[in-house]
Amino acid sequence: MPEASREPAPAAPHGLTRRFFGWLALAALVVALDQLVKWLVLSRLDFGEAVPVTGFFQLVLVYNPGAAFSFLADHSGWQRWFFIALALVVCGWLLAMLRHHQRERALPLAFSLIIGGAVGNVIDRIVHGAVVDFLYFHVGRHGWPAFNVADSAITVGVAVMLWAQFRSPRDASRDTSTSENPS
Repeated sequence: MPEASREPAPAAPHGLTRRFFGWLALAALVVALDQLVKWLVLSRLDFGEAVPVTGFFQLVLVYNPGAAFSFLADHSGWQRWFFIALALVVCGWLLAMLRHHQRERALPLAFSLIIGGAVGNVIDRIVHGAVVDFLYFHVGRHGWPAFNVADSAITVGVAVMLWAQFRSPRDASRDTSTSENPS
């Protein structure tokens, strides 16, 4: 009886592996969670309504036609299409980076979270004309701008990406070497 081959399973076309599709599944999970929670908020709150949860946190329903911190929110509407196009271009670039780094851990995690968050907010811009925000933290009258699950995923993704970029080169080489199969 012939000896079983220890060769790794062939990759999908263009170097796409199960790991790549796993990272895409994580991005899809972020989109699904973001949209589910937004649907729940939209079905239960009226625009501008605030539901106190603690002394420093409220659920609110607001629409942000701008970017982070309502940047460009007061413009005539062109920013909607600009932010959709920008998010799609960034997602395309991150997908290419995800493919390149798919065998690592930290960077693909970061890319997946950012892609999922960006797609969640793009869906809002297309469907609602603005991003649905609902998490509002404050101390007295001073508050942080309302945000959502997609924004949280993007923020965590950027933090992980920065951490991955600034850790020592020895750690980075260990990250890829542990996931590669020796020949």
